[in-house]
Amino acid sequence: MAFFVYILKCSDDSFYTGHTENLEHRIGQHQNGFFKGYTFKRRPVLCVWSENFSTRSEALEAEKQIKGWTRVKKQALIDGDWDLLCQLAQSLTDRR
Repeated sequence: MAFFVYILKCSDDSFYTGHTENLEHRIGQHQNGFFKGYTFKRRPVLCVWSENFSTRSEALEAEKQIKGWTRVKKQALIDGDWDLLCQLAQSLTDRR
């Protein structure tokens, strides 16, 4: 069974990060307002990035990590800008 971590771009240009076993179904739930949380008032949403993992624990770990990232770092992931992502992953003291 596969598990997915995904990033949605909301109508207010914010990002929402989550995980699921069924990506298409979960995106539909967000679009239809099934969840009354963050995405409810920020519809429509668009899935801009996803990655599959072999276990739920791996997906949860990745979701937690991405949720802690800045918007710029999430955008680099979405864009596939690996050079910028690596640069942003360095500590501030290492970048100076």
